[in-house]
Amino acid sequence: MQHLINRTPLRVKLVAAVLALVAAALLVIGVASAFALRSYLLSQIDTQLATTAQRVNHLNHRLSAGELPTSILVGTQGAGGWDVTVYDPDYQDRSKLPSFPQTLQASEAKAGRPYFDQAADGSTRWRVLIVPRDANATMTMVAEDMSTMDHAVERLVVAELLVGFGVLILLAVLGAALVRASLGTLREIEHTAQAIAAGDLTRRVPEFEPGDEEPRTEVGRLGRALNAMLVQIEAAFTARAESETAARAAETLARDAESTARDAAEAARLSEVRARRSEERMRQFVADASHELRTPLTTIRGFAELYRQGAVRSPEEVERLIRRIEDEASRMGLLVEDLLLLARLDQERPLVRAPLELRVIANDAVTAARVVAPDRTIELAIPAGAGPLVVSGDEARLRQVVDNLMTNALTHTPAGTPVWLRLYGADGSVVVEVADAGPGLQPEQAERVFERFYRADAARTRRNSGAASQRSGTGLGLAIVAALVAAHEGTVEVESPPGGGATFRVRLPAAPAALVASEV
Repeated sequence: MQHLINRTPLRVKLVAAVLALVAAALLVIGVASAFALRSYLLSQIDTQLATTAQRVNHLNHRLSAGELPTSILVGTQGAGGWDVTVYDPDYQDRSKLPSFPQTLQASEAKAGRPYFDQAADGSTRWRVLIVPRDANATMTMVAEDMSTMDHAVERLVVAELLVGFGVLILLAVLGAALVRASLGTLREIEHTAQAIAAGDLTRRVPEFEPGDEEPRTEVGRLGRALNAMLVQIEAAFTARAESETAARAAETLARDAESTARDAAEAARLSEVRARRSEERMRQFVADASHELRTPLTTIRGFAELYRQGAVRSPEEVERLIRRIEDEASRMGLLVEDLLLLARLDQERPLVRAPLELRVIANDAVTAARVVAPDRTIELAIPAGAGPLVVSGDEARLRQVVDNLMTNALTHTPAGTPVWLRLYGADGSVVVEVADAGPGLQPEQAERVFERFYRADAARTRRNSGAASQRSGTGLGLAIVAALVAAHEGTVEVESPPGGGATFRVRLPAAPAALVASEV
């Protein structure tokens, strides 16, 4: 239910709230008016009964059929019981008449106060008044059928229901139209934010208070702040494009000077490599920026819609909301700077393959880890008689894979947690495993742990320990591992059983026998 409420648009909530309040008001008015009408009619009936009883006693029951309404009956109680006069032929059946007190004492107990009585067959409700007739211990009873009053109240209730439903329908249509019209301004900001999130950085939020003066309204300040942020983002992309242009220009210059000097030829080669890497980084940067900037842009759009709908009214609340929007804008600026830095630090390049004995890389990784975390038990496990564990790969990149896995284990487990690095051969592959005895990963976290910018610190304790912690803060360590392993035509996976602990397993194709022999 809460999930459904959170996903409901604010304009729907506003219209629903207004309709609920109006429905409650109509209900109160309807109940009050029906109760007032019933009370008024009942008082008129009681007055008529008292007047009729006085006339009956005064005229000694000498009344003709035309002198009283047909809905009234008159009864006189004497020593022999009740003598009832009915003026409506529909009430000749005594089962439709009210009950009569059997004794004078029972009549005297009810005398003087009107009361309701139901017919014996339940078809008619009567208003009854009993008064003393004279000093001979006789009683006079007058009663009137309540059907007319009940029908009048029922018709009023039906009319109020029909009118109420009509008012609610009309109010729903008008309210939806008014809310939609009032959201026009913020809807333009929403569409602009969506276009920017999709990658169109040339779009700008409409200026609602153009000019050089400081905006006075909250919407004006919001538009000005968003446009300033977008200018910074576009400037960052422009700087990247200029950097690539300069790299290509340097490459052309180096090619022209290749025949004059060896250094110039080397510079041209490096420039070409940088240009290719820069182009790849640019494409990755655009993808990452589109992904990471979508969340703060959506947050800003939600806060803007919340303000436009009037959910915050006091100056303090408005200031707090605008501050939240400005904080999100600042966060976006910092995020753009971080993404630019990540693009510059991207280490992808063609692999320089050679036969590598993974025992050496594994031993170096364990030695380095023991220096970084002397308080832990860090072991290297290689089965006896495993034979050569040689793969064809880039030594620097494979060292980076193993180092990243070891750093991940040291960073995301509590101090003192044992870590194991296992190395063995299986089915034409060389397997590298890094296991720990930490709290482990949840199944949904294990599925996403190799995604860019994903962090699973809710399940594995982050250990704030200098460089290790800083390297893990970007959420790219395991993503780099996955990319490098894929470049080596291998696979990487993670296992985290319910009892705790996590095992990251890398499978690399074993080198051909000829390369293994040359390495040995």
